[in-house]
Amino acid sequence: MSIRAARARITAAAVVLAALPALAGTPAAADDRGALDRGVRLDFLGERELPNALAFQGTTVGGLSAISYDAKTGTYYVISDDRSATGPARFYTARVDFARGGALKGVTLTGTHPLLRPDGTAFPPTSTATSTVAPDPEGIAVDPRGGGLVWTSEGERIVPADGPALLGDPWIRRATTTGAYTGQLPLPPQLRMNSQEFGPRKNQTLEGLTFTLDGRRIVTAMEDPLYQDGDVPTPEHGALTRITVHDSRTGRPLAQYAYPLQPLFATPPAGSTDTNGVSDLVALGNDRFLVLERASIFSDNNWKARIYLVDLRGATDVLGRDSLTSLTGASAARPVKPVRKTLVTDLSDVPGLTRIDNIEGITLGPRLPDGRRTVVLVSDDNFAAREVTQFIAFAAQGI
Repeated sequence: MSIRAARARITAAAVVLAALPALAGTPAAADDRGALDRGVRLDFLGERELPNALAFQGTTVGGLSAISYDAKTGTYYVISDDRSATGPARFYTARVDFARGGALKGVTLTGTHPLLRPDGTAFPPTSTATSTVAPDPEGIAVDPRGGGLVWTSEGERIVPADGPALLGDPWIRRATTTGAYTGQLPLPPQLRMNSQEFGPRKNQTLEGLTFTLDGRRIVTAMEDPLYQDGDVPTPEHGALTRITVHDSRTGRPLAQYAYPLQPLFATPPAGSTDTNGVSDLVALGNDRFLVLERASIFSDNNWKARIYLVDLRGATDVLGRDSLTSLTGASAARPVKPVRKTLVTDLSDVPGLTRIDNIEGITLGPRLPDGRRTVVLVSDDNFAAREVTQFIAFAAQGI
């Protein structure tokens, strides 16, 4: 069905790359002025919103957490983080239309498919009574060579004060474009769930997912630090999380890098545990990426989002390291050098974009007639009436 904007945001407002100075407590190289080879400029093309609780092909549309564009077919794949609660774990297909001059015209949902288990059945909801763990879908990416999909789940970590823990490892799975299971990638052991404070935190695991443009690598990003990698970001300090590179054919992890998260760039209420983290990334080549960081003040429905240009070259390969901060033995002689990153835009500063919701997904779309590459974002409304599902589009120069 066609989704028309409640508000059209078609101001051609230029958002010029600018490097922020290092913020208090930010790990080294968080904003390295002039460090990257080429800059990126984003021009705002517009915004469209979906109606809240939109009914589509027997599902309630919501929780849209990642988006990926198939250049061969013109199809966008958009994953929902519904944990088989309002409907089966699933993804949607969509079409995004641009005017000849570049303005975002509209978004049309074209289909939906359940994500299936190896036996071909849909996932049931999570249940502590039956020790059932539903996936928490967060990332989706289409293979530019073969057209298949990969998708991530954040897993589960329920550790009661008494009684057994309910644990489910994060995963990266392969699927057909209709959702059928075709395989699973191996994970570094540090990314597996643990009932002790080691490994991933609950709901802060595999959030970002992309193929490199040549399709030879699959790259994932953890939303926030592992327990052993330090505290999550606060207004006073940043943190280190992890980007992992896999061979797309074998699925084997090839390398891993520390990513420096910003200090929390929203103002939390007293006593809040809100933080910020990586919500998605998209490859510009083999080493360069656009990374989406999202800060949430959930209690106030206050969302912030920034896009960074990131380069893996020169960063320390930390694959196999249990901790990025507690270095002992041989690793003490090899301090961690994080990836380099430069701010492209803070969405709060984009003229014409008057509302920012829970922005979670980013992808490269088609090129416009003038040669600029479109960049499309999507937000997760958390199936909440006070939030919205947004599609936001930019035109990028320098990629």
